[in-house]
Amino acid sequence: MKLNFERAQSKIKKRRINFNSTMAFYRTLHSWDVSPDEAIKIQNQLRNLVKVEKLVGEIRYIAGADISFDKGSNVVYAGVLVLKFPELEEVDRSLVVTEVNFPYIPGLLSFRESPALIKAWEKIKIVPDVVMIDGQGIAHPRRFGIASHFGVLVDRPTIGCAKSLLVGVYEEPKDEAGSFSYLYDSGEIIGVALRTRDNVQPVFVSVGHKITLDESIEIVMKTVRGYRIPEPMRQAHLIVNALRRGEIKPGTRTNPEQGSLF
Repeated sequence: MKLNFERAQSKIKKRRINFNSTMAFYRTLHSWDVSPDEAIKIQNQLRNLVKVEKLVGEIRYIAGADISFDKGSNVVYAGVLVLKFPELEEVDRSLVVTEVNFPYIPGLLSFRESPALIKAWEKIKIVPDVVMIDGQGIAHPRRFGIASHFGVLVDRPTIGCAKSLLVGVYEEPKDEAGSFSYLYDSGEIIGVALRTRDNVQPVFVSVGHKITLDESIEIVMKTVRGYRIPEPMRQAHLIVNALRRGEIKPGTRTNPEQGSLF
């Protein structure tokens, strides 16, 4: 399988939004209706689009993106939650319910979850400057986990912040919050094991797209509020599970003037 990136670029989908003349958009670079072998080929081809570079401009908004499943069901509950930074007050959310067809295969999580996240993404009205995703960025066997894949598709800076290790080796960081040790794979630094609170298990942080590892570590620590999981991810996790339980409905809610939508 060979991807035609020039043709794919011509299929960029854009949706205008009302604030600051910005756009929420994503790039259609490949089909989602693929086999696991085809998915691996896509990862190996798209990995070359990942950029590890310093952020441009200030961070005003940061988003968390997450999904929830019912066991034994193909129905997926996905959400993108946008928070004002550094206050971490909610200003926008988009929640969708859809179905997935791709099986759960370690290393191919993006092909199961990203289509639903993209559906939520294209409905947001306040486009975040950084997106934090529960999963791997380049800390991945092919250096193209869900945070990198999503970042390339939406062309925004992304951070992978995973609760468990997928690949690599590391030394246990010190017990104090903010301590970290580098995650290595085949001699390459692919991320860090980061202690977000004293004496808790580390999270695994890696570059997704258009950001550096140092910036990723700094942003994760600046968004920790008393829990192991940083707030953008933690709050996104809470709302998609509330959606799955039927406590809230799918759709969008935007209020750039108020701090909370609850």
